[in-house]
Amino acid sequence: MTAPEIVTFGCRLNAFESDMIRRAACEAGLEDAVVINTCAVTGEAERQARQAIRRARREHPGARIVVTGCAATLSPARYAALPEVDLVLDNRAKLKAESYTALTPVRPLYGQPSPQTGEGWGGGLGSIRARQYLQVQQGCDHRCTFCIIPYARGPSRSVPVESVVAQARGMVETGIHEIVLTGVDLTAYGVDLPERPSLGAMARRLLAVVPELKRLRLSSLDPSEIDAELWALLAEEPRLMPHLHLSLQAGDDVVLKRMKRRHSRAQSVETVCRARALRPHMMIGADLIAGFPTEDESMFRNSLDLVGECGIAFLHVFPYSPRPGTPATRMPAVAPGIVRERAGRLREAGAATLAAALQSRVGATGDVLVEKPGSGRAEFYAAVECPLDVAGIQRMRFSGVAGGKLVGVPE
Repeated sequence: MTAPEIVTFGCRLNAFESDMIRRAACEAGLEDAVVINTCAVTGEAERQARQAIRRARREHPGARIVVTGCAATLSPARYAALPEVDLVLDNRAKLKAESYTALTPVRPLYGQPSPQTGEGWGGGLGSIRARQYLQVQQGCDHRCTFCIIPYARGPSRSVPVESVVAQARGMVETGIHEIVLTGVDLTAYGVDLPERPSLGAMARRLLAVVPELKRLRLSSLDPSEIDAELWALLAEEPRLMPHLHLSLQAGDDVVLKRMKRRHSRAQSVETVCRARALRPHMMIGADLIAGFPTEDESMFRNSLDLVGECGIAFLHVFPYSPRPGTPATRMPAVAPGIVRERAGRLREAGAATLAAALQSRVGATGDVLVEKPGSGRAEFYAAVECPLDVAGIQRMRFSGVAGGKLVGVPE
């Protein structure tokens, strides 16, 4: 091996940052290395990262192993102590080329995250493809009782609007057809900027100034913080895709209160209904946690019923995992076997909702972004199997469903 291999765990933001890591490492001239970009959301994510570290050493005995990401930021000493690891970098250092030029055996460069102005962590073109993430926000000011991420990512801070626009324009010039705006707490965008632009205002500016951008998509949104400008944009702008992914976490009001979430079950349903009233073909995704401490069967049932009630087709299920230092670890735990069983029931409900949603699109037509040979994404985010091998947007008729994907036939 020569160019560094990047192994990514966790969220879309981590995937975006892996592109930036690749660029920084290549700029530094790093070769024969494996960079593990870790996640700290669950204990399972950390276990998988440790497995990847051991596997990287087995498969590349002469390579240097770099560990970074949220888990490494929170527990640098733990990862530095692993015999396979040569360097530990925190979330700030991992994006800088100089962090890799300084690479020496077991020389951790870590510390507490600090506020950033946005310089050096906004864009990240990495490998050229048809769809690209654009990080516009970092960190979180909230303290949900189950979440360790604010301690790894620091406080909320936003990329200035004109910087977002400039980076989006640069992406479009390289051939990007769809940009996905991403962040840790995306709906908090702008609260730290002088003019306090909302997420909706920033997205409207981006679309107005970069008319060549064909598609704009949003990553995870807090249903309690969707601003009026964003609602208006959803109604008026066809280039803003009819797909919302909501950070719901639970469908029971008692559990939501114990999580210190800022929305109720009724607000979740209202948000979905409002989105579909504006865009009838809107597809909904959501995050739900199974087995949160104190959750009994009736509380869980409220979450399970929410999947069908809201028609959540793209469901991310997280079996609750205690994170040391978070308030939820002090609450009465649900037995691990019950947590796994409830996670399975949620996944089954999500799979059934997705299957029904895909079947309902058979016979319809839509624009598909072909991302790689034989594969693309509909405007409403569903994966599409298609017989094309050139990246770009193609009008297709959906002729059937196969393997959890729509089958697209070019018109």
